[in-house]
Amino acid sequence: MKGLLPFYRAFYTLSNRQAKRNAGFAGSQRGFCGTVSDGKPQPGFGLLFDIDGVLVRGKTPIPAAKKAFQKLVNSQGQFVVPVVFVTNAGNCLRQTKADQLSHILGVPITQDQVIMSHSPLRMFTKYHERCVLVSGQGPVLDIAKNLGFQNVVGIDMLRESFPLLDMVDHNRRPKLPSTSIVNLPNIEAVILFGEPIRWETNLQLIVDILLTNGNLGSTHQPQKLPHLPLLACNMDLMWMAEAHSPRFGHGTFLVCLENIYKKITGKELKYEALMGKPSELTYHFAEYLIRGLAVEKQWRLPITSLYAIGDNLMTDIYGANLYNRYLEERTAKKKSKAMAKLASATGSSTTLPEDVEVDNAWEGELAPPLATSCKSILVCTGVYNPHTEVPTDANQCIKETVFHGHRDFRFDPALVEPGHIVQDVHDAVDLIFEQEKFVPL
Repeated sequence: MKGLLPFYRAFYTLSNRQAKRNAGFAGSQRGFCGTVSDGKPQPGFGLLFDIDGVLVRGKTPIPAAKKAFQKLVNSQGQFVVPVVFVTNAGNCLRQTKADQLSHILGVPITQDQVIMSHSPLRMFTKYHERCVLVSGQGPVLDIAKNLGFQNVVGIDMLRESFPLLDMVDHNRRPKLPSTSIVNLPNIEAVILFGEPIRWETNLQLIVDILLTNGNLGSTHQPQKLPHLPLLACNMDLMWMAEAHSPRFGHGTFLVCLENIYKKITGKELKYEALMGKPSELTYHFAEYLIRGLAVEKQWRLPITSLYAIGDNLMTDIYGANLYNRYLEERTAKKKSKAMAKLASATGSSTTLPEDVEVDNAWEGELAPPLATSCKSILVCTGVYNPHTEVPTDANQCIKETVFHGHRDFRFDPALVEPGHIVQDVHDAVDLIFEQEKFVPL
C-alpha cells in the first residue's frame, strides 16, 4: 500500500483545512437550489455517467442522451453541475474518449471529465519502471506510457520474439523451422487493459508468462508461487452495443484466464489489483474529479451528494452502492469517534471502539471525502432487462447464472438494488433535479 501513497499525495490536493472552509461556507449559504448572493444556483451534487448503454450503444447515440445534456449546460455550453463520465472502456486515451463524447452529445467535454477503467493505474508507481506485459486492443502501448509505465511490452512483441508459442491458429504457425529471437527483457508484471482481439494468443502467452515467472525461454513451473503481479482493468462480463443482446466484455476474458490457470496449476489466479467499476477506488477518484470541476467553476458549496447513472446492475449499481456503503461507514466512524471524545471529556469510562480507532491506511493521505452519499440510478436502455428479477436470497440462487460480477466480488443482493429505475438518461436527469430541487437558470 505504501506504493500508492505518492499518487494520492499528488492527486488529492484538497486539505482538511480547505474542506472545513468549504463546509463552513456551505452552512452559511445553503438555501433553495443552493443559491448564493449572485443569484446563480450553486449545485451541491455531482453526476457520474456510464457511457455504453446509457449515452450510446456501440457508435449509435441513444436519443435521450443529447436531450438530457441540453439540460445540463447553459446557453454558453457550460455545465451547470459537475459531470464526469465513468466508463470501463480502456482501449483509448482519455482525450480521445472526451472528443468522442463531445461529438455525440454536442457539448464540450474535457479529458478531466473522463475516467477510463485504467485511469487508477497512475497510482501504481512501483511498477512504472518495471518491464510490464500489456494486453488489450487499441493503442495499449501508448496508453501504458501515458499512465507512467516506461518499459512496456505488447503481446505481438512477445509473439514475434517467440514464434513457436502461438500455435492454435494453424495459419499463423511458422512455415519453416524457426528459433526464438530472445531480445526482450524478462517480464516483471502483467497488465490487462481490456478484451484483446485474438483471445487464444493472449491467453496462451499470458499463461506462459505467469508459469515461467516472466522468462519465456524457460519451461513451465506450475507449482512456483506466487506468480507475477497481475493488474486488471474492466471487469464487465458483458456490455451493450448495437446488438439486441449484450456482448462479451473483458470480464469474460478474465473468466477464461482464471479457469485455464486453475486447471493447469490447481491454484487460484491472484490479482494485485482490479480496477474500473465496481471498485471503490474508481468512485473515489471520480469524486476527486467532481470536486476539481466544482473548484474550477468557483462553486463554493461542497459536493455532498453523488448520483451514478448506469445500465449494468453488476458494475454501475453494485459499484455506486458499494461506495455509498463506504461513505456511510465512514460517517458512522466519525460519529463514534466524536462520541468517544465527548465521553472522555466528561469523565466517562467509555473508550473508543477498536474498529474505528484507526482508519484505512490510505485515508490519512487524502483529503476526506466531502460526499456523504452516492445514489444509484438504473436506466433501461442497455444491459439491464426490466423483465428479469434479481433474487433477494443469495443462498437460493445459482451464483454462476445470476451473479455476473467478478469472482473476487461477493454477491450481495443489497448492492445490486438500484436507488431508482428510470427509462433513460433524460428521465434520470429530471429525477435528480427534482430530488435536489435544482432549477438551472
